[in-house]
Amino acid sequence: MSSAKTNSVNPNSKLALFKHVKYEHLIAGITGGVTSTLLLHPLDLIKIRFAVNDGRTPVPQYHGLRNAVTTIFQQEGLRGLYKGVTPNVWGSGSAWGFYFLFYNSIKNWIQGGNSKTPLGPTMHMVAAAEAGVLTLAMTNPVWVVKTRLCLQYGREIDVSSNQQYYGMVDALKKIYKAEGVRGLYKGFIPGMLGVSHGALQFMTYEEMKNWYNKSRHMPIDAKMGTAEYLTFAALSKLFAAAVTYPYQVVRARLQDQHRVYKGTWDCVDQTWRYEGTRGFYKGLAPNLTRVVPATMVTFLMYENVSRFLLSYRPPEVIV
Repeated sequence: MSSAKTNSVNPNSKLALFKHVKYEHLIAGITGGVTSTLLLHPLDLIKIRFAVNDGRTPVPQYHGLRNAVTTIFQQEGLRGLYKGVTPNVWGSGSAWGFYFLFYNSIKNWIQGGNSKTPLGPTMHMVAAAEAGVLTLAMTNPVWVVKTRLCLQYGREIDVSSNQQYYGMVDALKKIYKAEGVRGLYKGFIPGMLGVSHGALQFMTYEEMKNWYNKSRHMPIDAKMGTAEYLTFAALSKLFAAAVTYPYQVVRARLQDQHRVYKGTWDCVDQTWRYEGTRGFYKGLAPNLTRVVPATMVTFLMYENVSRFLLSYRPPEVIV
């Protein structure tokens, strides 16, 4: 094992790190992210609208999840429930794809190329956090666009306004023109805090998989059944969401075009001052209703697609 580790980080090899990068993880992550997004986007839209409802901004009021679905459908039609779906598909697909690619590349590098080497909770969190930072830096503009498209109310859109958008490309152009690069990276700081969400989720998911495989005397990277993947994905997401949800509220409010905050701390201060603790958990119910099944679908698709694609790779020899 020590020789494998030494070989994998040999400073004389320019491709030492890149040999751990496997495109199969990218494709599998994109497949899972796109599938779950197309199925559950309306719940994501509703979560965002609940999150930005601070009681002081004139936005539509909904009385629960069912009322929100009914009201949006009546006022905006079926298309209203899918506002922002294009950047959401792009964002979720690319985010999951890059996240799984970066995470597995970093993890495989730490393991020295031997996927049967256990890392432990700390190293799983480190690998997931590094993957999260890299992914966020690449996808934050897409999340800004998705949030703003989800926060366009009513059927009619004034495309001449800098705060009204016809679609994803139009939104990117208008945000950049009116607010510059900073506008496309609004919510980046709370998004960085949200990296802890992915770190906690992946650490919990990996540790549960390791524990389960060890309990049945199998290698830690052994294939599991559908029920196991779904259960561990759901439990890991519930744990991470319960701990880190407030950052999503802050990020959504910073990205909202209907209200302006001086910065992250100003948003946190105003939310606490006017709404208390409950303000940081607005939209949690529709969020969990969406993210738990979405994560289950994403992880199940990822595990099966990645294993299928990787089965066509010639086996690696660890020396």
